[in-house]
Amino acid sequence: MQKFIHKLKIIVTDTAIRNRVLFVLAALVIFRALASIPIPGVDMVALDNFFNSNQFFGLLNIFSGGGLSKLSLVMLGVGPFITSSIIMQLMTIMSPQLKSLYTEEGETGRAKFTQYSRLLTLPLAALQGFGFLTLLQTQGVLGNLTQFEFITNIVLVVAGSILLMWIGELVTEYGIGNGVSIIIFSGIVAGLPITASQLAYGYSAAQLPLYVGFTLIALVIIYAVVIMTEAERPVPITYAKQSRGGQVYGGTQSYVPLRLNQAGVIPIIFALSVLLFPQMVLNILAAFHFSWVASATTVVNGFFANQLFYALAYFVLVVLFAFFYTAVTFDPEAMAKNLQRNGAFVPGIRPGAQTATYFGNVITRLTLVGAIFLGFVAVLPIGMQIATGVTALTIGGTALLIAVSVVLDLVRRLDAQVSLREY
Repeated sequence: MQKFIHKLKIIVTDTAIRNRVLFVLAALVIFRALASIPIPGVDMVALDNFFNSNQFFGLLNIFSGGGLSKLSLVMLGVGPFITSSIIMQLMTIMSPQLKSLYTEEGETGRAKFTQYSRLLTLPLAALQGFGFLTLLQTQGVLGNLTQFEFITNIVLVVAGSILLMWIGELVTEYGIGNGVSIIIFSGIVAGLPITASQLAYGYSAAQLPLYVGFTLIALVIIYAVVIMTEAERPVPITYAKQSRGGQVYGGTQSYVPLRLNQAGVIPIIFALSVLLFPQMVLNILAAFHFSWVASATTVVNGFFANQLFYALAYFVLVVLFAFFYTAVTFDPEAMAKNLQRNGAFVPGIRPGAQTATYFGNVITRLTLVGAIFLGFVAVLPIGMQIATGVTALTIGGTALLIAVSVVLDLVRRLDAQVSLREY
């Protein structure tokens, strides 16, 4: 406790750290202010009814930071930027030039890679804005807008998404932590009072054991997420002795930390994108009045209505994408080459191909455990809803992983800043 108070005192008294924290808070205030301003022509009653009956938009509301549920100026949130980043990551598989730009050209290459992601965000935001607003207009959420008013709304939501992307990058540069993740986290936290009020409104003495049980399960799950997020497998390595100028260097021992969950929350985002992509496309095509869209929508809605089948498909996709993303981001052959180039080796393993095979086997076993855990956390809200019958009593999924990851990252970065000031 004394150590915590000492660190808190440094955060408050040190000008540089305090300014970074205040910058993050100011950015979040601006974001929440923008998220409370609806676009013109919104029927709030029809909007509430629409969200209560549509799981698809409820999931997308997470990535908008809560702005979609109010059809605010930032209703698209950082979703288009996340989508463009995912597309660019996938493009590295097909384009050796992009892969080299991202992995081998250092900070300059990554800056160009990020710039391409920003440019791709603009058309994606326009496409999503057109699809969402068209669907909401057909559902009666938006009034009878003229063509000029409709285009104006699209411009507003696209500009809001680009502005939010810029605010997130400013937070990353001048604040503490990843700005995009902090924006999503703030939207998740902003929804907690609404959830608490729903639980309080529906509370009865007969439900007390249910509430107590839910609280205990929630604490256990949060603890498990923290442990699994921080868990890593240290692979021991030894540096060979080298003689230079009459002096002997090397001979030291170290380790390579391999995280149990290499992919983080990305597999869940990928799986959600695949599951929800057909419905998003159908929402956009509905504006063109194709004859086959209605029957296709019925099939897709039937898939979402079957919670057991939906949960099974969700779990399988999360596991598959965990392996896929880990394979993209972690290259055992590159790891083996780097170790060999630096005169390091894994004890008992020959440098080169055998080291690459060893790292491949280790990362496969780690990914299997992490992927199964991710799949369990992803489908947990569906299981809780089926078990309790109460929609508000759900915990898990993307929201929980993002919340835990952001808090851990902020604590880690604040500790680093405090340690730097102490030295």
